[in-house]
Amino acid sequence: MMERAVSPSPHRGLLERDLPDRLLAVRAAEGDEDSFAVLVRRHGRALLSLARCMLGNPQDAEEAVQDAFVSAWRRLPEYRHSAEFRTWMYRITVNRCLTMRRRRPPPVSLDTVVEPAAGDAWSQPARSAERDAATAALSHALAELDAGQRLCWILREVHGLSYKEIAHVTRTSEQTVRGRLFRARRSLQEAMGPWR
Repeated sequence: MMERAVSPSPHRGLLERDLPDRLLAVRAAEGDEDSFAVLVRRHGRALLSLARCMLGNPQDAEEAVQDAFVSAWRRLPEYRHSAEFRTWMYRITVNRCLTMRRRRPPPVSLDTVVEPAAGDAWSQPARSAERDAATAALSHALAELDAGQRLCWILREVHGLSYKEIAHVTRTSEQTVRGRLFRARRSLQEAMGPWR
């Protein structure tokens, strides 16, 4: 049996460039798969990065994000737009990651550091060893943070979410987020002092 060739929607470029997430989410809730695909393309990479930071394992991170998008697709009709779609997806992804961590706690890892290009100053053996040691120290310092502090730090420093968005994702107050970030930054600053 031959599969019929599917051509991309003529409006795909328009969807990706011009329509806000909110409108795409409404269309997706009505069954428009192209609109949902645009949302996946827009936010998938950032959510995958978040999941990698939380789980430390690329395969687990991919599974968590895929599960989060499947869950979002199913729950779109109940999405009430009280938060931005991006924030809603962060919450779903964080919840999925936390569930996975409870089931099988992986070690925290920052192995997502890109290898330097040949000829780069960091490619020299001594610098490479120093970089690896600093990365290991940061990974260890992050692992020592309490889970709430680590999550707030990742959402703020790695993903650039606002305090309000982090509060929504973590289901806490902005004041709690500020406190967790303050303690996380202080702990990381102390732990990374020798690397300055």
